[in-house]
Amino acid sequence: MKWTRYTLPAAAIAAAASPAYAVKYLSIAEAQKAAFPSATHFTEVQAGRVWKAEAGGHVAGFFVFDRVVGKHLFIDYAVALTPAGAVHRVEILEYRESYGGDVRNPSWLAQFVGKTSSSPLKINGDIRNIAGATLSSTHITEGVKRVLATYGNRLR
Repeated sequence: MKWTRYTLPAAAIAAAASPAYAVKYLSIAEAQKAAFPSATHFTEVQAGRVWKAEAGGHVAGFFVFDRVVGKHLFIDYAVALTPAGAVHRVEILEYRESYGGDVRNPSWLAQFVGKTSSSPLKINGDIRNIAGATLSSTHITEGVKRVLATYGNRLR
């Protein structure tokens, strides 16, 4: 058991020295309020995944939580949809990769605004790629496309 005298302290030092990369930017409630600031009520439509935003007795839109794999780890994001099913806003809620966090850049996320289920949503097509974040860019784009295909025409 002499080896434990040397390996356990080394493992503890390595664990303590390893940087933590996961960053939680917004909770679901914070992202809902950012997407629909005038909303007075959010009604859960699908448990833990879809909410209807209401303001003044009218539907302001829908908020969809989703998760995709970046390169190795999950990226939690949300898509806010207009009542007609177009993208109103996309937010990165939690990013766990050690690099590629540029997908949180507001100008990159703004490319999705106005997209619908009939939009192509292709990297290096209507959505530009981010060098160094190709997999994250691609997977978020595919995720938004999936959200639009799944919910864009069904929530009205």
